[in-house]
Parts: sequence; C-alpha cells; structure tokens
Amino acid sequence: MKLNYTEQGVGAPVLLIHGMFGSLSNLGNLARHLATGYRVISVDLRNHGDSPHTAIMDLSSMALDMTELMDDLAIASAHFVGHSLGGKVAMQLAMSCPERVDRLVVVDIAPVKYKQRNSNVINALDNISNVECKVRKDADTVLATCGIDSPTRAFLLKNLRRNDKGIFELKLNIDSIAANYENKLLLAPEGRNFDGPCLFLKGENSSYIEQSHIAIIESLFPNSSLKVVEGAGHWLHAEKSDYFNSLVWQFIGENS
Repeated sequence: MKLNYTEQGVGAPVLLIHGMFGSLSNLGNLARHLATGYRVISVDLRNHGDSPHTAIMDLSSMALDMTELMDDLAIASAHFVGHSLGGKVAMQLAMSCPERVDRLVVVDIAPVKYKQRNSNVINALDNISNVECKVRKDADTVLATCGIDSPTRAFLLKNLRRNDKGIFELKLNIDSIAANYENKLLLAPEGRNFDGPCLFLKGENSSYIEQSHIAIIESLFPNSSLKVVEGAGHWLHAEKSDYFNSLVWQFIGENS
C-alpha cells in the first residue's frame, strides 16, 4: 500500500510512526528536531490521515507498508520511532525484517496483547460518522456526549476534514479500525527476537508499559533499555517534548 508521507532533512533516514487515531503531524515536533541532522520520513498509517483506506488492518500488513515505502524511497534500512500502535508496527517490522531496522525507539507500548481500552473512543468516532457536522463544535459535542475528556477530544478532532458539501467528516477509516481492533490491533507483534539496539520510553503516569512487561521486552529485544519520562502520560512526546526529543536524538546518534 502506498502510504501518505512527508519528508524533510538530509542524512541517515529516520521513519516516524504515529499511534492509533493519529496522523503524521502528531510527531511533527520530533520530526523538525531530527531534521537538523537526519532525513526524516513521517508516515500516515493505513486507514489514518491521508493514507488509503482498506478493510485489512493487522500488524504484519502495516509493517509491510513500511518496507514498501522504504523500497520506493530507495532506503535499505532506517532508524524507527513508533508511538503506541506505531510502536507495535515498528516492533513487528523489526521482528519480521530485522535487516531493515537500524535503531528502534518504541514509545509507551510493549510487545504484549492488550485488553480493550479504546472501545469508547471508537464508538464515539463512529457516532460522528453518523451525524451531519456542519461546524467542528458539532463533532466536539458528539464526543463530549460520549464521555470523552477535553484533551482527548482535541486530539481526535484533528481527524476532521470538510467534504465537497462543506460537511466535516473523519479522515479515519473508523469502520476498519473498529472491525480489527480486538482481534488484530490489540495483539502482540510476532517473529524473531530483534537483537538491534532499542530504546523503550515510558510515560511515568501511563499504564501502557507495566512492570510485568519488562521481562517480555528484555526477552524479545535483548539489546534494549527502558527510560521513564517523569511527569508524562501516554502522549509523552507532546507533554515533555524537549526532553523526549533529546532522548531520541541521543539514542539514534549513539555510535553512528
């Protein structure tokens, strides 16, 4: 699948992969920071942003999307930074095609199967797709009625765009996300252990990486380290951006 992407900077290639319900702009601050020394490619996952929609949505297919993009850009291997679902996709790529991954940064996600925690968000977004939203406030009201908090609503509303009739609609393929959420997207990545250098970043106030996950991370990614970003939650790249950017820069630049 031909993913939508943007490119900036020159140097060793770094691919940035956003999380569920996001788009390539989510890691824009990091992209601009890294572009002073690297060739940075920011991608929209399938069914997100301006990338194509498809009924097929699993970690293996999304990892193959990355290799197709790399082939199109004549990139043999690259550094990867993936947040949340993007981190799972990056881990899947590293475990399936380790020769394509140089250094791997996984942001606030572990290589485990997760329990449902976004069903309410999926249902709220599905409600938006069934309502005629003439102004952004209409969509915001739908999300608020579904119990979505204000910061999360602001994040989700970035997925809106006007159609030819001037009505706001979702860029997300929420039907495919909903259909694949429990039986595909919550699963752990599978494949060989990845022996390359890895950095796992955890938000101190986030529960996505738990103590019980540490042994699994160390088993599948034996050359990994874990850093906790104090005072941050799941969106640590936005909440502690300067520190987050410096950690990624330092790790990617080690021994290069």
